[in-house]
This record gives sequence, structure tokens and C-alpha cells, in this order.
Amino acid sequence: MARSEGLEEEQVELIADGYAGSTLSARDKATLTLTDAIIGDPRSLSEAQRSQIRGEMSDAEVVEVALGVGLFMALSKVLITLGLEPETMGTTVVATPGSH
Repeated sequence: MARSEGLEEEQVELIADGYAGSTLSARDKATLTLTDAIIGDPRSLSEAQRSQIRGEMSDAEVVEVALGVGLFMALSKVLITLGLEPETMGTTVVATPGSH
């Protein structure tokens, strides 16, 4: 779905290499900052980061991203715990932001 919406491998590389100083749009960076906080430490957002997110996303968009990421995380953990993830599903291990 992301590819059909225009996501390209070059953009993924910018994310993996540390997106803060990348050429990604301010909106993409705000979305990734919010996502990193949800996945990592929800208390890690600074006031500057909160302002960045609010400047790029509407309240409804913040809720949509937060719920989407949270529901995906919850579902994936439940499926893995119950041994129900597809056997043919490729797995990529990415370090949790801030865990280095």
C-alpha cells in the first residue's frame, strides 16, 4: 500500500539512516517523530517536537497516526505471542529508537 501511495526505496533509506537531517519533508519528519515516540518512549517528546507535529498535522491526523501505530503494534505482538504470524512472512529487525 505504501508503494502505491508513492513510497520509494530512497525514502526508506533516509528513514533508516536517521531522518532528522534528511531531505524528507517536514510533514514526514513530524510523522516519524510521533511514530518513534509511540514505539519507543512515549514520554520522550520534547515541547519542540510536539510543536513540530502540531505544525504539520491536524488533531485528526495525529490521532489517526497514533491509533494506527498503536493498533498495529498490539496486533503484531498478540499474533507473534500466539504463534499466528504467517510462516512465509519476511521479518526485518529494526532497533527501537533510543535503544542504542
